[in-house]
Formats: sequence, C-alpha cells, structure tokens
Amino acid sequence: MGFLWDRRKYILISLAVFFANYLLDRITKELAIYFLKGTAPARFFNDMIILVFVENSGAFLGLGGGWNLQIKKIVLLVLPIIICLGGLLYLMFVEKRLLRLTALVSIIGGGMGNLVDRLVNDFRVVDFMNFGIGPLRTGILNFADLSVTFGIIIWLISELWTNRERLKTSKKSF
Repeated sequence: MGFLWDRRKYILISLAVFFANYLLDRITKELAIYFLKGTAPARFFNDMIILVFVENSGAFLGLGGGWNLQIKKIVLLVLPIIICLGGLLYLMFVEKRLLRLTALVSIIGGGMGNLVDRLVNDFRVVDFMNFGIGPLRTGILNFADLSVTFGIIIWLISELWTNRERLKTSKKSF
C-alpha cells in the first residue's frame, strides 16, 4: 500500500499525542481565564498547589519579556513554530521508536500551546499553576509547560534505556 500505509501507526499516534497535549493546555487555559482571572490565588493541600492567574510576556520564566518586538516575533514565535512543525513531520514520517516519538510529540504539543497563546494574546502566555513545599517552589506554569517537562523526562529515560540496551548487546558480541 505504500509509505503512508506503513507509517499510519506513527502518524496516528503523533496526531493523538499532539492534540491531547495541545487541547488539554488550551482547555485549562480557558478555564483559568474564566475562573482565576481577577481572583485571589486558590490554595490546596497546605499550599502544595496554588492556582493563580498570570500572563507571561516572555518565554520560560519570563525570559525575553523586555525584548524588541521584532526580535520577540522571530525568536519566540516564528522560529519555534517552524521547529515544532518540522519536528512533528519528522516524527510522523521518520521516527521508528514509539516511546521517543511520544515523548517528543508531547514536547511539541506543549510548545504549540504556548506559541498559539503568544500568537493570539499579544505575546502573553496564560500561566496558572504553582507547585511546591514550603520555600521550594516551581515558577507559575501551565499544562503546556508540564507537557514539555514530562516529555523531556520520558525522552531522557527512553534514551538512557536505549543506550543501556545497546551496551548490553555490544558486550554480548565480544
């Protein structure tokens, strides 16, 4: 049936993981706008989880928030969109390892969630979750950030596992 037929599993998994991550981010941001904007922070489990509405005009933890608009457009919008779309196509049509594909598509899905925010919200990204115990806390983040973080963790584990298996195989051949 051809190349596309052979890749259908990878294409479907890529699209499912991408849209699951992207849509979860979009839906939770809309809920944060509706329920949290203009309200006091909501605190749960002795402040282990704090829900508070903020809009971030930069990238990770506000990086680039004060940059010139043209630089922001290129660095925080155009280049990342090209990288995300190119990466998604690569993963759908070339990647052979499903765990690696799933991890990397999670990163891309989360990244696109924040990119769409920047595109439609004057470079502001909705953040609303803060986690921690006592003084040890995360920054304020969103589900896109969690998709990226957990995607990176899964990708690292996948790479370590693959390298471990390669080492075992290479030692057996000696």
